[in-house]
Amino acid sequence: MISAPAQPSRLFLFGRDTFAFAHELVWEYRIDAATNETTTVRANPPPTYYHRCFVMVRAARQFFYHARFDPALPAPEAATCRRLIRSVLARNPRRVSAEPDRIVVPGYDGLRSLSRAWEAMLKAECGGPWESYLLRSHWRMVFPVPRQQQQRLAQRLEQSVSQGAIPVVHLFRFPHITINHGIVVFGATAARGEVRFQAYDPNIPARPVELIYRQADRTFYFPRNHYWAGGRLQVIEIIRNWLY
Repeated sequence: MISAPAQPSRLFLFGRDTFAFAHELVWEYRIDAATNETTTVRANPPPTYYHRCFVMVRAARQFFYHARFDPALPAPEAATCRRLIRSVLARNPRRVSAEPDRIVVPGYDGLRSLSRAWEAMLKAECGGPWESYLLRSHWRMVFPVPRQQQQRLAQRLEQSVSQGAIPVVHLFRFPHITINHGIVVFGATAARGEVRFQAYDPNIPARPVELIYRQADRTFYFPRNHYWAGGRLQVIEIIRNWLY
């Protein structure tokens, strides 16, 4: 049985512990700078790896919680690499492996270097679109999300990342679904009535993003980017317990 300390034994580093490749979008979003109105057109060329944001954030956490990379060892050949990837992804996503029980991935210093070398394999093994569509937190978005619940979530996220955990959160607007997305939170800075959470967004692999919680209205905000006009949204933590 895998022993399971409450929190990871190392810090999450964006340049090491994230995928090198991007989650692709079906649509190209054109956001008017004056009105903030968004129009969409089909992406050209069409994407080949899409509708998998939730499987990507889950996989990133799996490697952080259950793998130990050793760049000093020889890199594995394809069959061994596939077996190691499958073993990591099969671990319990809600628990952390103790250091002696982690799966050793030789030849690489983290998920980013592994995903540069084995992009196609990781895309094939992390999961298909149906695993994002059937995510259990999708049932929760149809119900109201009280401000008090968002306040408690912000406090829990801040506590979790201070202890080295990396919560996965579901960002959405409902009933008008202008965003339905997953990110990994790994840092937090509180100042002047706000908590700015640093996060990994699989749509934006080049840099961390921010998720902002404002205490005055007990609401989360996600800044504008190439696929979202920016503004308030609802947030739920996922891959946390049997309900989510």
